[in-house]
Amino acid sequence: MLDQIHWLAAVTVLGVLEQAYFFLQVIYSRRLFGISPPKISGPPEFERIFRAQVNSSEYFPIFLALLWQAGLFFHQGLAAAVGLLYLCARYCYFMGYKTSSSERLAPMYFSAGVLWILIAMSALGILHFFLSHYVGLNILQLLTA
Repeated sequence: MLDQIHWLAAVTVLGVLEQAYFFLQVIYSRRLFGISPPKISGPPEFERIFRAQVNSSEYFPIFLALLWQAGLFFHQGLAAAVGLLYLCARYCYFMGYKTSSSERLAPMYFSAGVLWILIAMSALGILHFFLSHYVGLNILQLLTA
């Protein structure tokens, strides 16, 4: 069983480490600008870092659910590769937003597109599972015949 999920687990750990890095950036930014919790407003530099971290955290559960569904029902290796692409896009998003609010847009749209790919992989994998297990229709066999 573990050989069927090890890539998904590795990407999950990398994602958690990325989230921790984003959290640390907010902590460092708070110290740099003298902004104590629970305050969330301050200089634009702080607010951009804070928003980038919050936005990334909001999408993380969606990413994890789609990563694991795509990996379990579609293909583990492909899902893990797409997951790495998503994490890279979110890193670029964070660094772009840290620099300027307009620098976040291209990585944001790209990461949203990657999530749509994971949605498609998940939906196709789950559809194939239901059709083959409950209807007896194996689409893959029909396509290769």
